[in-house]
Amino acid sequence: MAAQREWLEKDYYRVLGVSDTASQKDIKSAYRKLSREYHPDANPGDIAAEERFKEVSAAYDVVGDAEKRKEYDEVRKLGPMGGMFGGAGGPGGPGAGGFRVDDIGDLGDVLGGLFGRRRNRAGGAGAGTGPHRGQDLEAELHLAFEDAVHGLTTTIHLTSEAACSTCHGTGAKPGTTPQTCPRCGGRGVLDDNQGFFSFSSPCPQCAGRGYTIDEPCPICRGTGVEHRPREVKVRIPAGVDDGQRIRLRGRGGPGRNGGRVGDLYVTVRVAPHELFGRKGSDLTLTVPITFPEAALGADVAVPTLDGGPVKVRIPAGTRSGRTFRVRGKGVEGRRKPGDLLVTVEVAVPQKLSADERKAIEALAAAADGRSPRAHLGAEGGP
Repeated sequence: MAAQREWLEKDYYRVLGVSDTASQKDIKSAYRKLSREYHPDANPGDIAAEERFKEVSAAYDVVGDAEKRKEYDEVRKLGPMGGMFGGAGGPGGPGAGGFRVDDIGDLGDVLGGLFGRRRNRAGGAGAGTGPHRGQDLEAELHLAFEDAVHGLTTTIHLTSEAACSTCHGTGAKPGTTPQTCPRCGGRGVLDDNQGFFSFSSPCPQCAGRGYTIDEPCPICRGTGVEHRPREVKVRIPAGVDDGQRIRLRGRGGPGRNGGRVGDLYVTVRVAPHELFGRKGSDLTLTVPITFPEAALGADVAVPTLDGGPVKVRIPAGTRSGRTFRVRGKGVEGRRKPGDLLVTVEVAVPQKLSADERKAIEALAAAADGRSPRAHLGAEGGP
């Protein structure tokens, strides 16, 4: 049985939102719905959606396959000890000569402590063993409203750890190279087989790195990294929103002992626009109109974020607060562009000239006497 430790830790049925008795058809249907919702193409730059998509895909890879699902269900029923002893080809099964303390999770910490060993949480023995992934870094990028809508390529300036520019991350003095540790053969650990158990401990000669440096780099002193300012180019996709995080793989802190570089997470801060607002892929705009334009109707010119103005037809009898949609004049992204939502507000003059007052009084006198508040039932009261 190809039992995997993560099967014990993750409830794939819960990830897909189905019960453990669901049919394969229902599982497939749930996966299709979730994959469409969280697909990276539908959520450009959304890290949370990307991680959710990966989680859904991993779940479907297991329970979407009838054979894997059967194995998964059996492992879940057996519990943690089933993953250690229950598989025919797993630790403890026929043909297995024993198992490593690292293979039994937190129990390995207890047993390792009894025998004078400790296990590193990343999977190796001891804190310095094996490659270590570089740190993930955070940065903020402030954008103008138009740049967030259209997208751009820009440069982020930050100061952080980076591969040493003198030794290029090797830790060795220029002209020399690190040497494979003769004691551990480059593994970084030494094994101590004690019958049924097999323990690993960091190699004391290379401190778990797997190599030795005879002449350390004078700049980084053998660490392979230095703290310095650097520039990172970043492509901001069109339609990025305020507060959105963009992940730049491999642009974070340098790895140690041959580990891979961390990631850089860029949080976008978008400045407000003096005229336009935004709702998802739509732009919003408030346009004042006069009472005659609202009552009689008119063609009103309104600005757009791209190019010249467009005409919006205001029908006769338009109320204040009504919104009109101008298609295709919103935010451009991977999918079709959004729209421009134009909300009209009837402008009421603060001061009236004598002629304006006479005209409005004449309009009031010519009205048929019907009150717009009649439905409130308060007319004729005190």
